[in-house]
Amino acid sequence: MNKITVVGSINLDTTIRTEQFPKPGETIHSKEVFTNGGGKGANQAIAAARNGAKVNFIGAVGNDDGGKALVDLLEQDGINTSGIDHLTSVKTGSAYVTVDDSGENSIVIYGGANQHITNEHILDNQELISSSNYVIAQLETNLSSIEKSFEIARESSVLTIFNPAPAPDLLPKKIIKNTDILIPNEMELETISGRKISTEADLIKTATEIHNLGVKILIVTLGSKGAFYSISEGKNGFVSAYKVNAVDTTAAGDTFIGALASKLSQDLSNIEEAIKYGSKAASLTVQRYGAQPSIPYETEFVI
Repeated sequence: MNKITVVGSINLDTTIRTEQFPKPGETIHSKEVFTNGGGKGANQAIAAARNGAKVNFIGAVGNDDGGKALVDLLEQDGINTSGIDHLTSVKTGSAYVTVDDSGENSIVIYGGANQHITNEHILDNQELISSSNYVIAQLETNLSSIEKSFEIARESSVLTIFNPAPAPDLLPKKIIKNTDILIPNEMELETISGRKISTEADLIKTATEIHNLGVKILIVTLGSKGAFYSISEGKNGFVSAYKVNAVDTTAAGDTFIGALASKLSQDLSNIEEAIKYGSKAASLTVQRYGAQPSIPYETEFVI
């Protein structure tokens, strides 16, 4: 069983279903509105836990009803929430998700407590990191919390997984130097690299540049086209996506990362099998509405 610590965001999601996205200045009717647990960090933690990993979470929520409910959702999946700080000065993070009839989404995030994780809080919970096999982080929290977490992980020989989302214009140098596995989607990779990714040659060239920064493995999620992976030793390849009828792509990438990490071996030798597992989990997620309610359990499918 992999031991995973997620340093990341916890959001209360409000999802709005529409026939199509509104144009600027346009008012349209929604088909449905509902709230559920979200945040890239929390989604990834739940995906890992539901697929067999032992998971710790380090993050922050406000001292409000939303924060308490979101922490309770994590605990329902057996996640250790002792590393979550309850802050009185800011509100719990939130996200507003619009989903159209094709299953695509657009998301607006209010960071709230996610942006107020201190280095002291990370240090108070460094035992959670140092006793893990993997540490996962994204970019919905303040950079300093990720930097400190990855520094502790590297000092403890714990492998790090970095999901650069929302995509930065440049990879944060202090984070990337301590990143073992980088997992962007295609759009995030284009933002990071500053070039259009149109061909396999583009992917390979960009992967080489990222490996030169010290990253061992690059995995690029390509939506319905599957995933591309590259290992610093020179091996690369594609894993096909599972063909399904997608109704909501929210949390698909998060499910992929959490499920993959739950099955990835310590020596990284089963990377292709772990990608296939993550892809299968994500294919179930996109057939359901919402973020955390859509994330599957290991018992739901067989690879």
